[in-house]
Amino acid sequence: MALFLVQHGKSLPKEKDPDQGLSKEGFAETRAMAQSAVENNVQVMRIIHSGKKRALQTAEIFMKALEPEAGITKGAGLAPLDDAAEFAAALNNEENIMVVGHLPFMERLVSFLVSGSTENPVVKFQNSGIICLDTEDAPDPWFIRWALYPRFD
Repeated sequence: MALFLVQHGKSLPKEKDPDQGLSKEGFAETRAMAQSAVENNVQVMRIIHSGKKRALQTAEIFMKALEPEAGITKGAGLAPLDDAAEFAAALNNEENIMVVGHLPFMERLVSFLVSGSTENPVVKFQNSGIICLDTEDAPDPWFIRWALYPRFD
């Protein structure tokens, strides 16, 4: 099973959009990343998002590109400050899934899966970027297989 983690695309400031939907740049970068995922043969069974507008919009872009069999769903426990260890315990290791969420949750989730602690940073996310984790057909340990970012900065 592979786990593809995506930080939502760049969003509008609250003054322009109280729900902080994606900005023009956020839409463009996310579309480019989704196309890169297709070109690199990323296959997912389903996409889970936090339910916040910017995460939903990001998930919808990836859904159109990747066409997951089970579509997209709102997942529990994906808010920025939710418990990454709790979410990790509920992961199904039998199918490739993509999770679209927020910082600091996403970085804490990777840290927990790779190091066993949410407090040991192991990777930095970028908006619209994808981090691929894998287990080599075993439940533990997780490792970072690759990362794909919209820009190098």
